[in-house]
Amino acid sequence: MRSLPTRRTVIGASAAVLGSGLLAACSGSSGAGGSAGSAGGHGSMNHGGSAADVPEGYVDPAGPEVQAAEAARKATGPLTEVKVTATATPLDLGAGITVRSWAYGDKLPGQEVRATAGGTLALTLANNLPEATSLHWHGLALRNDMDGVPGLTQRDIAPGGSFPYKFAVPTPGTYWFHPHTGVQQDRGLYAPLVVEDPKEPLSYDKEWVVVLDDWIDGVDGATPDAVLAELRKGMNGSGGAHAAHGGSAAPSPGGTGKKRSYVAMGGHSDYLGGDAGDVVYPYYLVNGRVADDPSVFTAKPGDRIRLRVINAGGDTAFRIALGDHEMTVTHTDGYPVEQTNTGSLLLGMGERYDVLVTAKDGVFPLTALAEGKEGSALAVLRTGSGTAPTAATRPAELDAPPLMADALKAAEPVALVPRDPDRTVQIRLTGNMTSYNWAFDGKPYTPDQRHPVRAGERVRLEFANATPMWHPLHLHGHTFALGGQEGGVRKDTAILLPGRRLTVDFDADNPGLWMTHCHNVYHSESGMMTVLGYQL
Repeated sequence: MRSLPTRRTVIGASAAVLGSGLLAACSGSSGAGGSAGSAGGHGSMNHGGSAADVPEGYVDPAGPEVQAAEAARKATGPLTEVKVTATATPLDLGAGITVRSWAYGDKLPGQEVRATAGGTLALTLANNLPEATSLHWHGLALRNDMDGVPGLTQRDIAPGGSFPYKFAVPTPGTYWFHPHTGVQQDRGLYAPLVVEDPKEPLSYDKEWVVVLDDWIDGVDGATPDAVLAELRKGMNGSGGAHAAHGGSAAPSPGGTGKKRSYVAMGGHSDYLGGDAGDVVYPYYLVNGRVADDPSVFTAKPGDRIRLRVINAGGDTAFRIALGDHEMTVTHTDGYPVEQTNTGSLLLGMGERYDVLVTAKDGVFPLTALAEGKEGSALAVLRTGSGTAPTAATRPAELDAPPLMADALKAAEPVALVPRDPDRTVQIRLTGNMTSYNWAFDGKPYTPDQRHPVRAGERVRLEFANATPMWHPLHLHGHTFALGGQEGGVRKDTAILLPGRRLTVDFDADNPGLWMTHCHNVYHSESGMMTVLGYQL
C-alpha cells in the first residue's frame, strides 16, 4: 500500500460556474422552470441570500467575496452533471417491509453521486414533494450560496420547483447530501457523495459504500414531524407514555396502522456519556435494508476493500464492526489520518470514516449496533461459502471499546499549521429532555444570529456542553482540527459528551454565512443552531 496522500490544493471553479448558480441563489429562481418559495420549519423566513437580507457589515452569501473565492479555486477538471428528484414514493426495506416515504428517486439511499476533485459538480434538484425542500452538501467546503440552508443562503425550493446547484469540488473524500429543511433528513432524503481523487494514493481492489440509518417514517403511521411534535411536549408533557429504548416499540412487519409513541428515555451508553438518544426507531438500516434481509457485498478472498461508512441517522450513533476482520482507518470526514488499526468504530450522526480491510474467505457480518439502543443494522460480506449471519449476530470485535475521532491524528500533509488563534468564539450548549428546549447559549436559532469572524483569521471554537445529552456538532463550509492543537484530526462533525468541552480550530478561508449546529435532527430543529458570519 502506498503512503497517505499529500493534500493537493486543487480548488476552484471556472468563470462559467459563477453565472447560473448565483442568479438562482440571489433571486430564488428555480432555474429549471419552477419557482422557489417559503415553507415551514427553519426555512420559513423570507431570506434568499441577497444583500437586502444580510445585516450591514457581513458578507452576502451571493456577494463578490464569495464569487472571488470561487473563482480563485480555478476548477479545471471535469464537469459532472446530475438530475435528482425529491418525491414521495414507496420504499422496500426488505423482509416484506414496504413504507411510503420521501426519497431521491425511488431508491434508499438515493443514487450515489461521484465527482472528480478539481472539477465542478452541477446537480439540479427537482422538488416533487408536497412541501418545500432544500439540499445541503454535508462536509463540502463550497461556495456559500450553494450550501443549501433555507432562510440563510437560499430560498426554499417550493413544491413543483427546482434549483440548480453548481460549484467547484476541490477536496477528495467521502461526503453526503440531505435536506436542511425541518426534519426531512429523517425520511429517505439522503444519498452518498464521493469526490474521487484523480491521483488516488491508496491501493485497493473494490469500494463498498456503507450508509447507516435509523428508520421511522411510514411505520404504523409515524412521521418525523409527528415525533418532533411529541418530543416538544417534553417528558412531563401531555404526550402520553414514552417508550424505553428497546424492542417493545418495534412494529409488526406489515404495520398495524396504529400510531404509537417512539419518544424515548432510558437508553444508556458509556461511550456517549449516558443517555443515548431521544427516539426509539423500529428499524435500523444498512444501505436501505433491515437486518432480517440485508444487502450483500461480494468480493474475492484477499481483496483489499475500501469501505466508505456514512452515518445518515437522525438520532442514533452506530458502533460498527466487520466480523473477523481488522479495519485500518485511513480517513475521517474526507480527510486522511495517520493510519490506525481497530476492530470497531463509533460514528455520530453526520460522521464518516474510510477504512481498508483485507477480505478473508467466507461470509462475514458488517454489524452496526444502535449505540445505547436495542437493535442493530446488518450487511453481509461474502467471499466464499458459509452460513449467512443473522440480525442477532454480534461480532467479537464489538466487545472491545470502539475507536473514536479523538484517538486519531491528522496525516501530516493535512495537519493544521500551528498558529495562535486570532479569535475565540465560545458557545454553550443548553437544554434538556424535560422541556425539549435545545439551543446554543439559551437562545433558539433565528437566521439573523451572527458570531462574527473575518477572512484570514485562525478561529477557535470552544463548545461547553451544559446538557445531559451528547451532541454531534457540525460546521458548514470548513473543516476544523480537533483539540485546537498541532496534529488534531481534521473533521467537520465531532461528538461532544455531556458535561464536557470541545475545542476546535479552523482557518477562516471561505467567506459567507455558515451554520454550525447539532446534527441530531430533532435537536437542531428545536433550536440548537447558530451562524458564523464573515465580516466585511
